[in-house]
Amino acid sequence: MSTQEYDFTDIAPYDDSLFSEKMASLIENPGFLHAVNYVMPAGDVPSLLEELKSIDNKHDFQVQVMFPFLEMLCKKTTAGITLGGIKYLSPGKSYLYITNHRDIVLDAAFLNLALLRNGFPSSEVAIGDNLLVFPWIEDLVRLNKSLIVKRNTGLREGLLAARKLSAYIHHCILEKHESVWIAQREGRAKDSSDKTQESLVKMLGIAGDGNFMNHIKEINILPISISYEFDPNDYLKCREFLLRRRDPEFKKSQRDDLFSMETGLLQFKGRVHFQLTPRINTKIDEIGEFRDTNTSAKYVGTIIDQAIHRSYEIFPINYVAYDVLNGTTRFESKYTESERIEVLHYFENQLAKVDLENITEDERQYMMQMMLTMYANPLKNKLKALLGGLE
Repeated sequence: MSTQEYDFTDIAPYDDSLFSEKMASLIENPGFLHAVNYVMPAGDVPSLLEELKSIDNKHDFQVQVMFPFLEMLCKKTTAGITLGGIKYLSPGKSYLYITNHRDIVLDAAFLNLALLRNGFPSSEVAIGDNLLVFPWIEDLVRLNKSLIVKRNTGLREGLLAARKLSAYIHHCILEKHESVWIAQREGRAKDSSDKTQESLVKMLGIAGDGNFMNHIKEINILPISISYEFDPNDYLKCREFLLRRRDPEFKKSQRDDLFSMETGLLQFKGRVHFQLTPRINTKIDEIGEFRDTNTSAKYVGTIIDQAIHRSYEIFPINYVAYDVLNGTTRFESKYTESERIEVLHYFENQLAKVDLENITEDERQYMMQMMLTMYANPLKNKLKALLGGLE
C-alpha cells in the first residue's frame, strides 16, 4: 500500500510553515496560559511567551523551550534519568520505538530528553486523541512533534484510521527519516504487567511492501523498557481498582484523567531508566512468516514483550513488594531491613491518600494487595523472561 494516497495533515505534527500561526494562536489561549502559570513561576511566564513568539519551527521549540523545561522537571521530580543500550542505535537510522507505558505524558518526553542528551534526534510521538481534551492541547502537542492516534471510532472509521496511521508511520520512518515513539498498548497497564496489544502489531503491519513480516521489519521496531522507581499514580490506580470492585461498570471521568496526568507530571518518581534493546528484525527472521496475520502478530508481540520484560531495571521497592506479596525472603539480599520498612511505610502513606468514604478493612487489604502486585509484576515478568517461563 502506497503512502502517497493519503493526506496526513489531520494526524501529523504541524508543518513548520504553519508553526508561527499556530503558536501565535496558542499563546493567546486562556487554557494554555492557565497551564503555563500553574507549572511555572509567575515571573518567568512573560519572558517565556516572548520567546515562544520568536520561534518558527518545531526543532527550535523543542531545543529552546521543551527540553529545558523537561530538564527542570527531571531535577525536581526524579532522582535522575538514565539510558542504557545506546549501542543499539545507528546514527542516521530511523526506528519505531515501542515501549511499555508508565506515565501518560512523560514516557515519550523523558525518552526524547535522554536521546537528545546523547546526541540523537528526538522522535515523533504517537498520542491518543482521547487525551486531547481541549483544542489547545492538540495544538501544543502537534507543535511538539506529536502525531494523533484516532480512537473511539466506529468499526469502519476505525479500520480507515488504522490504515492511515500505519501508512503515516511507514512514511515517517522510510521517507521523512524520522523515528516514531508509540506505546505497546492503549492506556497504561494498571497492574504494571506489560503486554503488547496484537491489534497494535496488526496496525503496524498494514502498510509496506511484501508480506506482513516484511511490513514489520521495514520500520525497524526497537523495543525499549521503561522503569520508574515510584509511580506517583499508584494510589490512584488502587483507588480505581477498588471503585471497579465496588461497581464493575465504573468509568473514570475526564477530570480523573486530567488529575492523573497532573500527578504523574509533577510528583516524585525516583529513579527513571530507559533500556534500549536490539531491533527485532533478527528475531523475525528466525521465526519466519506464518500463514495467517493473527499468528504473525502474536509472535511479534511476544518478541517485543520479552525484550521489554528482560530489560526492566529492578529497584529495592520491587524486590520488597515481591517478597511481601508472596510471603518469601527470596530477594532479601537485594534490600536492607531499613529499606523494607521504608517501602512498607511508603505503601501505607500512598494508600492513605485514597479519598473514598467508608473503606472497610477488607478493602484496605485489597488495595494493599493491588499496590504490592503492581510493584512486584515487573520483577515477576523479568524472571519469566530470563528463566524461560519459570518464576
